[in-house]
Amino acid sequence: MNTKPEPSLTGQQQCSITRRQFIGGASAAALSVTILKPELVRGAAANSKINVGLIGCGGRGQWIADLFRKHGGYNVVAVADYFQDKADAAGDKLGVPAAKRFTGLSGHKRLLAEKLDAVAIESPPYFHPEQAAAAVDAGKHVYLAKPIAVDVPGCQTIAESGRKATEKKLAFLVDFQTRAVLQYQEIAKRVHAGVIGPIKTAEAAYQCSLYFAAMDAEFRKTSRDAAARLRAWAIDRVLSGDIITEQNIHALDVATWLLDGAPVKAVGTGGRAREFLGDCWDHFAVIYTFPNDVILTFSSKQFGTYDDIMCRVYGTTGTADTHYGGKVWVRGKEDAFAGETGSIYLEGANHNIAAFHDAIRKGDCANPTVAPSVRSNLTTILGRTAAYERKEVTWDEMMKANEKWEFKTKGLSA
Repeated sequence: MNTKPEPSLTGQQQCSITRRQFIGGASAAALSVTILKPELVRGAAANSKINVGLIGCGGRGQWIADLFRKHGGYNVVAVADYFQDKADAAGDKLGVPAAKRFTGLSGHKRLLAEKLDAVAIESPPYFHPEQAAAAVDAGKHVYLAKPIAVDVPGCQTIAESGRKATEKKLAFLVDFQTRAVLQYQEIAKRVHAGVIGPIKTAEAAYQCSLYFAAMDAEFRKTSRDAAARLRAWAIDRVLSGDIITEQNIHALDVATWLLDGAPVKAVGTGGRAREFLGDCWDHFAVIYTFPNDVILTFSSKQFGTYDDIMCRVYGTTGTADTHYGGKVWVRGKEDAFAGETGSIYLEGANHNIAAFHDAIRKGDCANPTVAPSVRSNLTTILGRTAAYERKEVTWDEMMKANEKWEFKTKGLSA
């Protein structure tokens, strides 16, 4: 479908589902291995482990840091979180001494002043651009959770940090699990090779059950001040980016990958079936238009009982179908492929942690995960904007508006 130029970041033209429910099932197939160019390694001797600091010590942060430790090629030597209890929980689990546990809004800065080779950023998405930029400026390799940002300026900051990391010979990896899975790679390869013919339309969905209910129940007991919002960040619109950016990006990242482009415009709607769940919406419906008038219909919901994360692409001579933790296949006139994915959430993260290690060791700083992550993140923001405003919004209009979201930190500790 990529016969017309797609919009750039600047607007110019250029050539009760849980993740763990989705990761159950059959074992994942062997994952692909990234081939890296040998160069001098920056920041870690070749015969030593890579020293990593963890920024963001919630449940996923502790889980990711434990995977780093289990890999065998890393030492987790420092942690940072706004809350002392979170930093201590991670520190106790990971064996990090009290002197290397940093708290407050500037805790990440004190962590970056330590003798580290790399950081894993698992904080609320609102803080990702600032923390990633600070890490690159400090000469650290960056492993960044999705989504990369909650607004357009944040996405631009990440794009610039990725470019700067490459210039400074630093690795910068964005942790999308589906891109690391062999079956998804095989689907994308065949779609891009034209196996299903020119793409005309596609659909994507992120349908799941009640999510973050425990977080919301706890939040409703509090004063709802800035500190309470930080603890309940996933149900806070500004801190998370709303569900279309924080959660639904999994489906839209696959869609923009398979369509190999960014949308030109979108129209959407959405709302709240449940009046709790912080201030986030719990359902979206968006119609995206891509170059060549290719249409992507997208829907999401986080209530009820039906669960699926999917993307299906229709060409003139075939179809490709993907599911997060399930069957994936592509069928064209002269070629076909089918497989079944298992523990994408776990296996994808393990693959990315290994790829990050290899990139640091072998000096491969091309950082190819940054650009597609910026693209899919901006795609969620375009859909979110169109849904909030309930009107058609173009990519160029979104980029020109350059809307920045602000989280008021009054009353929080530095």
